Amino acid sequence: MAAPHLDRPTVPAAAQPAPFWAEPPDRVAAALGSDAIRGLSPDEAVSRLARGGRNELRQAAGPNRWAIFLGQFKSLVIWVLIGAAVVSVALGEVVDGIAILAIVLLNAGIGFAQEFHAEQSLAALRQLSAPLARVIRGGAAQVVPAAEVVPGDLLALEAGDLVAADARLVTADSLRAGEAPLTGESEPVRKDATFAGTSETPLADRRCMVYLGTSITSGQGRAVVVATGMGTEVGRIASLLDQADDGQTPLQRRLDHVGRFLLTASFAIVFLVFVLGVLRGEAPGRMLLTAISLAIAAVPEGLPAVVTIALALGVSRMVRRRALIRRLPAVETLGCAEVICTDKTGTLTVGTMTVRHLRIGDREYQVTGEGYELSGAVLDGGVPAAMDDTALRLFLTAAAGCSEAEVQSSPAGVRVIGDPTEGALLVAAAKVGLSRTKLEFAYPRVRVCPFDSQRKRMTIVRRVVGGLRGLTKGAPDMLLPLCTRMMDADGSIRPLGQEERAAIQEANAAYAGRALRVLAVAHRNLSEGEAASPDEELEADLTFLGLAAMHDPPRAEARDAVLRCQRAGIRVVMITGDHPATARAVAADLGILKEADQVASGVELQRMTDTELADRVSGISVFARVTAEDKLRIVRALKSRGLTVAMTGDGVNDAPAIREAAIGVAMGLSGTEVTKQAADMVITDDSFASIVAAVEEGRGIYDNIKKCLQYLLAGNTAEILVMLVAVLAGWPVPLLPLQLLWINLATDGLPALSLASDPVSPDVLARRPRKQDERLADGGFLRSVMATGCLTATVSLAAYYWGLRVESDLPAARNYAFTVLVFAELLRSFGAQSPDRPLWRLDRPWNRGLAVVVVLSVFVQLLIHHVPLLQHLFGISPVPPVTCIALLAVGAIPLALLEVYKEFTSHSRHGAD
Repeated sequence: MAAPHLDRPTVPAAAQPAPFWAEPPDRVAAALGSDAIRGLSPDEAVSRLARGGRNELRQAAGPNRWAIFLGQFKSLVIWVLIGAAVVSVALGEVVDGIAILAIVLLNAGIGFAQEFHAEQSLAALRQLSAPLARVIRGGAAQVVPAAEVVPGDLLALEAGDLVAADARLVTADSLRAGEAPLTGESEPVRKDATFAGTSETPLADRRCMVYLGTSITSGQGRAVVVATGMGTEVGRIASLLDQADDGQTPLQRRLDHVGRFLLTASFAIVFLVFVLGVLRGEAPGRMLLTAISLAIAAVPEGLPAVVTIALALGVSRMVRRRALIRRLPAVETLGCAEVICTDKTGTLTVGTMTVRHLRIGDREYQVTGEGYELSGAVLDGGVPAAMDDTALRLFLTAAAGCSEAEVQSSPAGVRVIGDPTEGALLVAAAKVGLSRTKLEFAYPRVRVCPFDSQRKRMTIVRRVVGGLRGLTKGAPDMLLPLCTRMMDADGSIRPLGQEERAAIQEANAAYAGRALRVLAVAHRNLSEGEAASPDEELEADLTFLGLAAMHDPPRAEARDAVLRCQRAGIRVVMITGDHPATARAVAADLGILKEADQVASGVELQRMTDTELADRVSGISVFARVTAEDKLRIVRALKSRGLTVAMTGDGVNDAPAIREAAIGVAMGLSGTEVTKQAADMVITDDSFASIVAAVEEGRGIYDNIKKCLQYLLAGNTAEILVMLVAVLAGWPVPLLPLQLLWINLATDGLPALSLASDPVSPDVLARRPRKQDERLADGGFLRSVMATGCLTATVSLAAYYWGLRVESDLPAARNYAFTVLVFAELLRSFGAQSPDRPLWRLDRPWNRGLAVVVVLSVFVQLLIHHVPLLQHLFGISPVPPVTCIALLAVGAIPLALLEVYKEFTSHSRHGAD
């Protein structure tokens, strides 16, 4: 665990500035015992580090092997099995006891291996803080590990830097910061060292502050550190994780219910049989052994292993579908999610700006491609624009030339250093062959007039053939009044009249109405003297070149993923720190926002009580400008409505809500360390479509677990009935303890494991989510179990009765009962592949693994009858081949009857439809 952090050095309370964003920087530096120009002295920095500890977030302890292993013994069924093993050993049935314990340990080993492997894989993804930081100490710049930054340090910030701690700006020269990981705001925030807020200024509006985990996108500046480690805004949000409740997953609750039922049933059966036997005059010791045999028959020993392996198989499939599961029940829980709360930036959207439209004169161009990838083209009327299109090339040359960003290509992809908006313009220019490197070489930079929030524009003067040219870009409403001429679509220049101005304003309004960010581009030829003019004079008498409309586009697969969720009865809710208008447009584009749905902002949420929010939350599909606390309240409001909630996100502001949700999903590429630690599942490609794949897998896993449980319990019911009817009828015990264990493990457990690997049904997303209070074993489930168990027990008891009464041979009778029961349960596994469709109407191929298991199990069953050692161990005698064939035919009766019944009922359902 990290050492305690240091918020501030010890100074008189009256001198402590609070809040920092409301105080001048020199006063903040003085209160922290620092200097706004020279920073701390090196010795003082070392001293503070020793006193206050490293600049690190409090880390959760690494995977504890023993804790993970012992966590596998939480299931009630496991303890029933352990109890049965102890009693078996105490009664001298050592082989039975050891076999049961071996099953328990096998299950624990599988679960331990899966969870520990997931923790180790996740540890490789963890990375949040900047590894290095530039600081000014004693007036000299030096680079230090970010963990050694202390309060009072003076950070030197430049474009591309990650901020190492929370700091109050001292200077800011065209400085902008990307704060999406903290606030959810996709646009870089312009910083202003002279800004002075109040104690109520929201986090996203504190323009004089920079925060741990955010990045500098453009400009440069210096800032005095005011908080490190857990004292930062990131640390504060991380501390909220302690307030969130993990709770049990729906699958865990359902399996616990089944476990309690099995425990109650097994004790009742043991007590009933023991009492009846003793009352009938049987020896108490013999009846206790018989009762324990019945308890073994009542408990499906293979259930924990089957559930664990079914989940593990789903986890393996999810890894191939770009998801890392940290806890096994997580996939199933997401499969029954009723609401998915998702972040916008980087999850539903690409997370990068993309130019979509260019307007030059009366001509509009479309730009294809996503994000910063250089694939795509500029289209004119649906076809690639001509390479000699003078107006287009002049416009994009000016747009790219008026930029301080850089585009870097590597085998890992394309990334932009600097402002994302400028990067989008550079990418658009590259799509017509205009590279930033060639522009810089051909048109050297002479002067820069940086962007200003009052002017809402910037200008770069470059040397061109024949002189100098000022290239200006900015907000259309601020740039258009400065223009006196305009360029037409053919590249000609003409005066800019009122009619032309109205057309440009109308186009700008139309783009803005679609939540597109619009920039205007203009230029002006300059003389050497004019190039040195003040900004206001330099940016006058301009020639308007055109408009560029851009946005952070939805991921290509997101729209289809949202639609699949809605078809599956899952509501998608967008929760973002972006502006409401932007959030509304993206949500409408993706199909999240319907006509009757509402959009709520963080300000509105703060006015609502928790009760009011719970009442309204079902009608709100988009939450915008929200904080970490708001997200936590939203998830709790949804949970209060009885909904199973999944929460996705990547920033630290998502982490508390991710922990609170029934299942939290973090982004592996852009997600912060805090978020990944809070999550149950990590999406390694940051795609919302992978979350939908998890929903599909989760539902498929639940289906597999349910049919495995149904198959196992039907077999156990048959075994109980065989034993119970025999005892009540006064017959000798038909099945010995080790025979029961073999049936449960080999002929029940192995086929059930094969059933757990069944592929997901094609219609799994056509069904509505299960309710949290839905029982795993409902009425229809129990009726099917009882009917199947009765059929199987009937054929086994019939064979036992034949051997006992007709042949008057107890060993032969036990052989018949044992063998018929084994064959019946093995063959019945084929029909267990579908609860309502007969074998000949399955919509997917037969499970080949199941067929192999059945064939091998039949072969081993025959070996038991003919290998002397196995005969002695299981207490049976050889059975002739002809008799084996007859027993196999008798064992097939339950399968045949059940499949015919499915065919009849399926015809009835189709007729009703």
